[in-house]
Amino acid sequence: MAGKLVIFSAPSGAGKTTLVHHLLNRDLGLEFSISATTRERRPNEAHGKDYYFLSIDDFKKKIEENKFIEWEEVYTNGFYGTLEKEIERIWANGKHVIFDVDVDGGINLKKIFGDRALAIFVKPPSIDALEQRLRKRETETEESIKRRIAKAPIELEKSKFFDVVIVNEHLEKAKMEAEDEVLAFLKS
Repeated sequence: MAGKLVIFSAPSGAGKTTLVHHLLNRDLGLEFSISATTRERRPNEAHGKDYYFLSIDDFKKKIEENKFIEWEEVYTNGFYGTLEKEIERIWANGKHVIFDVDVDGGINLKKIFGDRALAIFVKPPSIDALEQRLRKRETETEESIKRRIAKAPIELEKSKFFDVVIVNEHLEKAKMEAEDEVLAFLKS
């Protein structure tokens, strides 16, 4: 039965995107919910594939028009949100929705969809490991890394609001755990 949602949230650098891509490459009937954001596009990202990249004004206009199921101002003028039409599009295709969202967005989606959603929190083995991963990306400024690391302990505290916590210390183990959890949920 289509119409379920799988939510992956984590501090930046914990590996949620890697796990989501792994699940999308399996034949599980999942389709990625493309979030809208006002942040700058990274070199490897495409509009309409990774994110809907919007100006701050366009994002705020969509807020006023109630186009978002949920949205957050994660950083000053750094907006992220889930467009209602995106979920409707995926369900119309007979698929389940998979999200890669920030922690507060994940909590909000779980509150909205309740038992129809599985909320998975991806936890790094440590804050040091998180910092190393962010630096290894080579896509973040020093200021951005510091801001994300400072936010991580607050986000880690919110893991208790999720259905499942996966510690991503060994990637292959985390992939298997994520797949097992998602398959069990989709079959339930």
